[in-house]
Formats: sequence, C-alpha cells, structure tokens
Amino acid sequence: MTTLNTPPLRPLLDRLFDEADAAAPATHPALARLSAEERSELMRSKAGYLDFYGYLKDQPLPVSRETGRLLYMLARGARARTIVEFGTSFGISTLHLAAALRDNGGGRLITTEFEPSKVARARANLTAGGLIDLVEFRQGDALKTLSADLPEAIDLVLLDGHKALYGDILDLVESRLRPGTFVIADNADFSPDYLARVRDPAGGYLSTPFGGDVELSMRVG
Repeated sequence: MTTLNTPPLRPLLDRLFDEADAAAPATHPALARLSAEERSELMRSKAGYLDFYGYLKDQPLPVSRETGRLLYMLARGARARTIVEFGTSFGISTLHLAAALRDNGGGRLITTEFEPSKVARARANLTAGGLIDLVEFRQGDALKTLSADLPEAIDLVLLDGHKALYGDILDLVESRLRPGTFVIADNADFSPDYLARVRDPAGGYLSTPFGGDVELSMRVG
C-alpha cells in the first residue's frame, strides 16, 4: 500500500478531482468570452496573465488524474527528497508529490502560487491529506518567490503555472538540477520556446511528450 492509495488521501483526491470535473473552467466567463485563438495567445503571452488568472481564482485548474499518478511514480522512482512546483492552485498535484515524499521517507516540497485564496485552499487540502508538514508554500510571483533560498540540489520540478514563464522558471532552478532530475511541464504546447529548449539535443535535456498534454524531460548534462 502507498500513501496515495490509502485514507485520508485517496478519498480526498477522489473528491477534489470530481469537484474539478464539475467546475468546467472552459465555461467560466473569463474564458467563454474569448475565442480559442485569443485564449491561446493569452496563454503564450508574458503580459496580462496575472489579471487573467485572478479571474480564475475559484477554478481548480488541476493536472489530470493520469498526470497526478505519473508525478507520484516519478518522484518515488527518483527517490526524490527535494521538489519544486510552479503553480499550486488547489494543491492536487502538490498532494501527489507530497505523498511520494512521505513514502520516500520525507523531504521538502516548495510550491509557489500568486493567488492568496488558492494558497489557503491548498493549505487546507494538504492538512486534510496529512501532508502539510512536507510542504513550504511561497505566495506571490514565482519569478520572485523562486529567485532565492532554493535547495542546493533539486530532485524533481513540476511546471504547471503560466505557460509562457516555463523557460524563466527553468532558468531559476536549472543550476540546481543534477543529472537524472525530472522536469515535468503540464500543457507545455503553450510554451513553444520552452519545448524548443528542452528538445534541443545540445540543451542538456532528454525530452519527450507524454500523454498528449505533458512534456517529460530529464536533465542529462
């Protein structure tokens, strides 16, 4: 048995995923008023995203169930002890990663989110899941919150915040990635510059798309 599949975490995750499915963010007024082209452009832009995501503060915006399980498996397989997550939202991905740390014997998960109400909800979820002791929440713009006081070595990185910033966040953590460190980027197709970087054979990563909406990369140099 694993922490992921036992109470209190398993029923909590089932409930959170069910609530996320029911929320249907595509019908939210902030998204519904935009054309598909406008939504794509906003996701790729480094301007205006704070206001846009502020409109979505009540939306879970989670990873998929399959991606959550992948995160747990990668963190367990890598025996991760230090993890950095960009984009906490309600903490669904955070719960999967923290569960892996628990089953690895402990560790530190730094997660950053600029929306205060989401930080509060994520804290409550991590507390309910019995994993709060493993998580350090950093509230604010990740370009600032992840610019200092990072572990000397980072075992796994999850990029699941604003897609246009993936390359900038990678810049902040890259010097602390050891060979073999996994970098998982959700919906990375909205960040073509990031994809070009991690897929470049000379860039120091081995990278492949996974499951249609995730880019899975491993630091090799």
